[in-house]
Amino acid sequence: MTDTRRRVKVYTLNEDRQWDDRGTGHVSSAYVERLKGMSLLVRAESDGSLLLESKINPNTAYQKQQDTLIVWSEAENYDLALSFQEKAGCDEIWEKICQVQGKDPSVDITQELIDESEEERFDDMSSPGLELPPCELSRLEEVAELVASSLPSPLRREKLALALENEGYIRKLLELFRVCEDLENREGLHHLYDIIKGIFLLNRTALFEVMFSEECIMDVIGCLEFDPSLPQPRRHREFLTTTARFKEVIPISDPELRQKIHQTYRVQYIQDMVLPTPSVFEENMLSTLHSFIFFNKVEIVGMLQDDEKFLTELFAQLTDEATDDDKRHELVNFLKEFCAFSQTLQPQNRDAFFKTLSNMGILPALEVILGMDDVQVRGAATDIFSYLVEYNPSMVREFVMQESQQNDDDILLINLIIEHMICDTDPELGGAVQLMGLLRTLVDPENMLATANKTEKTEFLSFFYKHCMHVLSAPLLANTTEEKPSKDDFQTCQLLALIVELLTFCVEHHTYHIKNYIINKDILRRVLVLTASQHAFLALCALRFMRKIIGLKDEFYNRYIMRNFLFEPVVKAFLNNGSRYNLINSAIIEMFEYVRVEDVKSLTAHIIENYWKALEDVDYVQTFKGLKLRYEQQRERQDNPKLDSMRSILRNHRFRRDARTLEDEEEMWFNTDEEDLEDGEAVVPPSDKMKSDEDLMDPISKFMERKKLKDSEEKEVPTGKASLSGRQSPSFKLSFSSSPKASLSSPPAASLHPGSPGSPSSPGTGARSSPPMTAVTTKGGLVGLVDYPDDDEEDEDEEDADSKEESPPLSKKSKLSS
Repeated sequence: MTDTRRRVKVYTLNEDRQWDDRGTGHVSSAYVERLKGMSLLVRAESDGSLLLESKINPNTAYQKQQDTLIVWSEAENYDLALSFQEKAGCDEIWEKICQVQGKDPSVDITQELIDESEEERFDDMSSPGLELPPCELSRLEEVAELVASSLPSPLRREKLALALENEGYIRKLLELFRVCEDLENREGLHHLYDIIKGIFLLNRTALFEVMFSEECIMDVIGCLEFDPSLPQPRRHREFLTTTARFKEVIPISDPELRQKIHQTYRVQYIQDMVLPTPSVFEENMLSTLHSFIFFNKVEIVGMLQDDEKFLTELFAQLTDEATDDDKRHELVNFLKEFCAFSQTLQPQNRDAFFKTLSNMGILPALEVILGMDDVQVRGAATDIFSYLVEYNPSMVREFVMQESQQNDDDILLINLIIEHMICDTDPELGGAVQLMGLLRTLVDPENMLATANKTEKTEFLSFFYKHCMHVLSAPLLANTTEEKPSKDDFQTCQLLALIVELLTFCVEHHTYHIKNYIINKDILRRVLVLTASQHAFLALCALRFMRKIIGLKDEFYNRYIMRNFLFEPVVKAFLNNGSRYNLINSAIIEMFEYVRVEDVKSLTAHIIENYWKALEDVDYVQTFKGLKLRYEQQRERQDNPKLDSMRSILRNHRFRRDARTLEDEEEMWFNTDEEDLEDGEAVVPPSDKMKSDEDLMDPISKFMERKKLKDSEEKEVPTGKASLSGRQSPSFKLSFSSSPKASLSSPPAASLHPGSPGSPSSPGTGARSSPPMTAVTTKGGLVGLVDYPDDDEEDEDEEDADSKEESPPLSKKSKLSS
């Protein structure tokens, strides 16, 4: 299987009429029992897997093109091609195909049979061949009619193609074209247009090779200028000879390569500009033209890549300071087109191509080019850089890390890219969007390598946050020094949105690197300034950034948010949005809903203690009332530590019930007492760190007002009814310290729970008397205490200690004593 004669690339034609590379392997022909016939088999050279298994069907038309290609159609709109490394291998397989079909190997296409009437098929097969009229001026109309009538039938197309090829008819037609043009014979020129267009639709490589030869191609383009449907002829030849100039930025010494470049450009021009847009029925008839261009490009890239002298001269001039700007502009455009052509290569050859460019010093050359003032040159350099990043981001990362050891931060390649992104003059920031995508690829840990000796992720991210992150965040920090963005125009906001989106990506993927940067540089507070922007898309970017941070449920982030009161700009944005039902409204509510559903205790307490007064009137969603309920449950458990121990005792004895039953009873209990909960108000000692905002409530005074109201209603309410609050209900008799100067320096141990931040912004509870004995009474007697599933870990930690204490007996009407 190592015979290079049989080494092939397998291509398939996609929906866009472009050839897709399916892999490289070795081809053989063998009888396949499952397919009941001789078949072409291609096995991958990498792992021996089967790339192709195709039965040689007697009715399938196989074409041999350019001595090393075999092309055929497996089914409707499914074309295949084998590209051989050597001509000898192509000839061997072609002989096998012709042997199965009973054809002469000297032909370039095997005849195909399609469904036609028996009479028509007999007529076609009985005639020895197609006779073409003499190539004379007076017979052009007859030739045009013959070509048009042959196109619908594949057999007639084949016979017409053979006749044109064998008699050298195309060259005779082109001689007539020159005569007609000299005589200004418009009718003859119109007939020649129809004839040449029909020859294109024959889809025959052998005819294309004649038509696209150096001496014929310009006359072929001339014939296609005289479209009968147009009042005046086109001027394609004038464009190709005077306007379109071949710029040989580096002298090409190989005449064959130069001729191939000229040919490919002209054929591409014919396909894109000269030929009329093919109809639905004609589209598949031009597949060979697509293939001709595709394989020409592959040849050009291969020939240039093998010319070491050419590439050495190219990169020497690119990096030479003496090279003038115009010359460098041409060199960059050539390199960009060269990289674009490389996309036609199969993966293995593309590896070699980019490795060659890397060895030649393409990245240092790009660094020089990106430092130029010419916008077009920088744009071309950006496109080249994108090819490199998309192909091999690790290669780019390795270069910039080595570069950082020798150069200052200002001239690092990545920092140049960031600066071009920031300074993009396009109002829509098209270039900045492209560059941001490249940066995202470079900092994405998913495509970073991990080896036994080193971890690319650790090394590169450490480099990036040390040398590049300050450049990326500079526009954000400069624009958010006040309570509102200092510049709020559309272009600035769009740039800031791109930066925040990349920072959001970093939060999700970079863990401790971005965490240290955000907390040390106070990035979240700066980003939340953008919620005051007049552009909703930027405000939403800022909210997404904070939502991503909260979603990590990281207590370092939570303490940072509480210490700096970073929910304040979010609440302000929510209130400023008013009653409008829009994305900002939904995004903010979703953020608070997440805190409630996930029961992030530290944030729940922080939100209710500092922003409840601003949010308590929002009743079109239950999010904020649900947060308050979570908060009161949490405070109740902190203030009544024995409640948890009693739950543990009940769970461990005969009172334990099925978890699902318990959940149902909890739900019923919560629902029945919801009205009482809304009437009640938790007592929250004010934090000495709390901002003196006039919008924030005074919890002590509000509690006293509520208490007076409750006292006046107590006479009418039955004393046996229990409330979840546990702080205002008559069934719970607890003593509170009404002093507003509650100690905040050292919260009692009962108020701590796993993961609780020990920051000044998380106030403890006030001084209390000795720990109360806990029981709950209702009108009908003893009820099971609620098992809070969120505190299972707490319960397990405290069970041993609590079980040592004596549990009071549960009487039917026992009360809590203070």
